Amino acid sequence: QVQLVQSGGGLVQPGGSLRLSCAASGFIFTYNTASWYRQVPGQERESVASISGINSIPKYADSVLGRFTISRDKSGHTLYLQMDNLKPEDTALYYCTSLTPAGRKWGQGTQVTVSS
Repeated sequence: QVQLVQSGGGLVQPGGSLRLSCAASGFIFTYNTASWYRQVPGQERESVASISGINSIPKYADSVLGRFTISRDKSGHTLYLQMDNLKPEDTALYYCTSLTPAGRKWGQGTQVTVSS
């Protein structure tokens, strides 16, 4: 079964950090672009960060540039989003996504809440 399984969300105070993980089953994050999106209730899902296949070129939304880092392990089995200096406006449901041999797949979503 081709799927993405997320972990690492939770509650954190402003200025804190969290690391999200996205584990691949049935494929590896090596040959296609992989991305993190987030969504707030009542708003459209927005792209946060992406990393290209093969060349591993990262791109970030202006709102998270300098604070978030996207990466993948050398084996290609796991995608990460390191989130530092978190702000209340980062509160959202976060999703990982990537093209796979079975088409585009999405993780189940993990909640990130930034609040004091």
